[in-house]
Amino acid sequence: MEHLYTYDHERQPNLYPMILTVHPKNPEPRHIARAAEILAAGGIIIYPTDTVYGIGCSVEDKNAIERIHYIKRQRDDKPFSFVCSDLTHISEYAHVSNPAFKIMKHLIPGPYTFILPAARMKQLPRILVSKRKTVGIRVPDSAITLSLVAQLGHPILSTSVTSDDGEILHDPATIISTFQNVVDLIIDGGVLLSEPSTVLDLTGDEPRVVRSGAGDVSMLNI
Repeated sequence: MEHLYTYDHERQPNLYPMILTVHPKNPEPRHIARAAEILAAGGIIIYPTDTVYGIGCSVEDKNAIERIHYIKRQRDDKPFSFVCSDLTHISEYAHVSNPAFKIMKHLIPGPYTFILPAARMKQLPRILVSKRKTVGIRVPDSAITLSLVAQLGHPILSTSVTSDDGEILHDPATIISTFQNVVDLIIDGGVLLSEPSTVLDLTGDEPRVVRSGAGDVSMLNI
């Protein structure tokens, strides 16, 4: 992968990223604060979620989002999802109908990505909004991820960490060797062997499974 390093070299002088080993259940506040500082400065990080490792940045930094778009070679018609902290936070970025609210209330935090009508269209970068004017939002059951969002004060982009051939990378050692000259920080939260999140489209009258994954939907009878 081509090196796209743009983080402040005076504060992060080395070519290779910072590696922080963080407790998955009780993340060390100093590490979370450092990661949030890097995000706020326009940095790109790799972090563990409740399913797989994600690569992300502040959703308010368009340059960082473009870097991730390049790294992932993401199609223009496949917008990135992002992480919010709770239902109230989600409502700042998406329109949540009463049926959607009832479903999400029972499923978050958890291994789900929800497709919802976008709100605050002018505030969100275009790369996060689909042509249908929808957004994908997660609230993972991950103390590390939710602590990062809380510390940063706004959502972070969420897309799975994969190899060049699209294979999901589960082992921090492999992730470090693959992305060591691409990102600004890697949070090592241990090996994650889960599937990606289940994607639920909640824009219609009934929920629709877009992608089956780690999240169980049997209770929804769909």
